[in-house]
Amino acid sequence: MQTGKTLAASIAALVFMGCLQASLSATPRKLHVVGLGAVKRVPYSKTGDPAGAAIGEDSLKIRPLVVDGVVKEWTSGESHDVTDRSFVVRRVLRINDELPGEKPANSSTHWVWQRGPWLLVDRVTGHIAALKLPDYDPGVSQVIWFRDYAAYCGLTASGKSLYAVVAQLAVRKPMLAKKLDGFDPASRTEPACDTTEWQREPLRATFHPAGKDAISFDVILGSAVLVEDSEDATETAAPAKSN
Repeated sequence: MQTGKTLAASIAALVFMGCLQASLSATPRKLHVVGLGAVKRVPYSKTGDPAGAAIGEDSLKIRPLVVDGVVKEWTSGESHDVTDRSFVVRRVLRINDELPGEKPANSSTHWVWQRGPWLLVDRVTGHIAALKLPDYDPGVSQVIWFRDYAAYCGLTASGKSLYAVVAQLAVRKPMLAKKLDGFDPASRTEPACDTTEWQREPLRATFHPAGKDAISFDVILGSAVLVEDSEDATETAAPAKSN
């Protein structure tokens, strides 16, 4: 018959062996390397992207979004760190511009670059998700980020109304959606809005619709609702610089 001390020692030994076995059999967590590569210029104009290109714009700076040494997407503009592991950056798309039956002079002439949606990138998991910002229009919306909030001029589905929008990541309904003006793309020779400005105290977003006075809206922010993948939260990441 085992004494109390002997029984305790046996239990401790079993626990130790169980922990050791679990440690040896655990799958090593994968190390992900996520970042933005070197800038290059590509031809870009209203011919290729009528909605997104500015008048007189003839080239676009793009950078590859690289995950574990593989180019996953192409991006343009500055990135924004949302948390210490997630950032957003704007995607650019390479679109096939060839007409049915058309025979281009060479293979590159029927491909054009277009500005697209914003991407949310997780440095830990390497996961990339396209963001669906409310009333976002690639040719009109210049998104300015603060924390996990985006402020920009949005365009309604009808394309006839310009709105001041403040949206929060992971929330479908915008925090702010106020009509600024009517919109007629055919009569416009300049951007619909200048860059939106954020102010911290009091928290305020100021919009600059073309041809009108600036208009400001106070914003009451809540807690962050962005949920990052908890299963991989303890993985070790080796982020490259994203800015």
